[in-house]
Amino acid sequence: MTSTTVRIDDNLRQVQARIAEAAGRAGRDPSEVLLVGISKTHGIEVIQAAYEAGLRHFGENRVYEAEGKIREARTLLPADVVWHMVGHIQSRKARDAAPLFDWIHSVDRLKIARRLSDAATEGRPVRALLQVNISGEESKFGFDLSRWPEDEAQAEHFFAEVEQILALPGLEVQGLMTLAPYTDEPETVRPVFRRLRELRDVLRERFPGVEWPHLSMGMSGDYEVAVEEGATMVRVGTAIFGPRE
Repeated sequence: MTSTTVRIDDNLRQVQARIAEAAGRAGRDPSEVLLVGISKTHGIEVIQAAYEAGLRHFGENRVYEAEGKIREARTLLPADVVWHMVGHIQSRKARDAAPLFDWIHSVDRLKIARRLSDAATEGRPVRALLQVNISGEESKFGFDLSRWPEDEAQAEHFFAEVEQILALPGLEVQGLMTLAPYTDEPETVRPVFRRLRELRDVLRERFPGVEWPHLSMGMSGDYEVAVEEGATMVRVGTAIFGPRE
């Protein structure tokens, strides 16, 4: 084992243990939480080390950076690697993103949902999460739900767009994603995660034919709080791989 593999293996075990502890505090089964290692800016040798340590799900946030990396990984690693797009997608990149990724967490507007649906290959719909902006930060992408649930008009506008998205033939909506504000105090963002879970519960009532199984929320600094609030996917980069290059 290389030193990189040993370091990543140790980090991965620590993150998995903390996920299990957080799930236990919430009375949840840790197996309900999928760990996505955010490998953006890291090279293929780091991804290989993480794979050797047991990680199978990797996340990237730029299509142009991921294209070469994923092609190389597919020649070097077994076919059980799963790729997640977690960053903002420009409209012109939707056609490239659809066949490249197994999951897209960042469907943040109706226009991009339509582009991804059009780009989906026959027999392989895009597995998608709708990104919503719960915190209201201008720097965050996503459907604006900053006044959810107090603002009924805002919520109804979102539900109307969701109805159109669910009708798209090439898209398989699997749940919601959000980004919480960056903070050194994870407890301060608990309301953001709680509101996303509450939104998911309302969507299940409004659209009973859709399961909405996934909540993608929580990163290196706050994933334990996210798990306690119902996250089924956590996106962890620095805590596994170390500081970005």
